[in-house]
Amino acid sequence: MKRTVDVSVPIGPIHPCFKEPARVKCETKGEFVISAEVELGYMKKGIERIMRGRPWQEVMFLAERVCGICSVIHNMVFIEALEQMSTIAVPERAALLRVIVNELDRMQSHILANFSYCYTIEHETLAMYLLDVREHVMDELERITGARVTCAYIVPGGVRFDLRSEDVLHLRANLAVIEEEVTRYMHMFEGGPLIALRSREIGVLSRGAALEAHAVGPTARASGMPETDRRIHHPTYKKLGFSPVSRTEGDNYARIMVRFQEVLESISIIRKCLDTLPEGPIRGGGIPGAGEIAYSGEAPRGELSYFIKTDAAGRVVDISIQTPSIMNIEACCHYMLKGVSSLADVPSTFVSADPCIACTER
Repeated sequence: MKRTVDVSVPIGPIHPCFKEPARVKCETKGEFVISAEVELGYMKKGIERIMRGRPWQEVMFLAERVCGICSVIHNMVFIEALEQMSTIAVPERAALLRVIVNELDRMQSHILANFSYCYTIEHETLAMYLLDVREHVMDELERITGARVTCAYIVPGGVRFDLRSEDVLHLRANLAVIEEEVTRYMHMFEGGPLIALRSREIGVLSRGAALEAHAVGPTARASGMPETDRRIHHPTYKKLGFSPVSRTEGDNYARIMVRFQEVLESISIIRKCLDTLPEGPIRGGGIPGAGEIAYSGEAPRGELSYFIKTDAAGRVVDISIQTPSIMNIEACCHYMLKGVSSLADVPSTFVSADPCIACTER
């Protein structure tokens, strides 16, 4: 039977609500979305090809530049893969400092994602509030690592800089401010009638559909899949008693709420790190050698995997990166957007999956 399509509507690649260029092509019947496809290819960097043949010291910096919004986890996964491959030990103090910086980076990424969503549904007041509180997180990243975006903080065997006593006091004070503000904005999101109208029961991704699409990160955890959080397998997070956040609604509302809840969970994790931070060295030494490994970590958007092969001199012979957004974009287009009753909800549903095009196209 021939399908009736009223019109094909392209959204993007340049759209005021998209952080990065992507085109979502929707087939509609009236306002009802019958199907959707995403068209990528607007910011290909070829960074994996650039990495091959280079020493790990250069690749470490290139890994951060796969994506500026989640640069710390790219740095962390690459370095921890080298450490696993070459059996390089990391002092306990350095392991906790890595978690602190990684969770700060997750916080700023989640807050930016929620800003984008609120802006997309035209709740500009809440969007600007969130962008303002994100600056507190960025200030702490800069204070600890010396940079706001590409921090280059994690190195084989440890971290570059220690946490001074005055930094701890400043971080604790700022965490209290961030927690109060984020809690306030989360309650605004929970109770806002406009937000409920534009978010609840829209872009629904069931647990079954999330499994079929191999969704990861907050997108999967909003559909009742807490087991997708790779932090539950990380030894340092295990010691801290980490427990993943999840919800079951699977709609736009749930995805944003999971990110709000994960920001508060990150604050709790950082406080545990500060409370248990032992004295000791921040560098254990060790030089990566020849080997081959596949290693994964939990990026703000979900599971991030690196396959790395190095030679005896520490040069990267081969490397392949699997980023989380490609699965979430597919889940969005094939499940979340299908059946959306209004074209106005297409950008907001797409943004609710927090797609990172820089990671995806790299």
